[in-house]
Amino acid sequence: MKIIDEFKEFAIKGNMVDMAVGIIIGTAFNNVVQTLVKKVALPPLAYLTDGLNFEDKKYVLKAAATNGAGKETSEIAIYYGELFEVCIDFLVIGITVFFVIKMLNKLRNKSHNPEEKQVSTPKNIELLNDLKLLMKEQNELLKSKK
Repeated sequence: MKIIDEFKEFAIKGNMVDMAVGIIIGTAFNNVVQTLVKKVALPPLAYLTDGLNFEDKKYVLKAAATNGAGKETSEIAIYYGELFEVCIDFLVIGITVFFVIKMLNKLRNKSHNPEEKQVSTPKNIELLNDLKLLMKEQNELLKSKK
């Protein structure tokens, strides 16, 4: 029963919902990046390299063959073109996440900076604060003379 109670607490706190939203958005973002790489970035690259299709690039270790009994063996190959596409996907996602985190950190630091005033203080409050500081200085001067 303790595990069920802990799971309920976990789900109620919102951690599970936040995690689910993150996974859903991440999956959708991954699809956007794959489309961006395969349909937007690689076609101009293929055009510049005389129609080189990176997805089909491979290094064949053993070609497909048919043995004497009529049994066909499959090809053994290293698909480095697909690896190239996945690396581009990774770079796009990494750069995007970097800039999102950088923006969030900038906003967080701005909100935590005590010296940065977002709301201007009314003039009468500023004057009262100045009077308070002057009285404090005056009291300190009087104490030091005694």
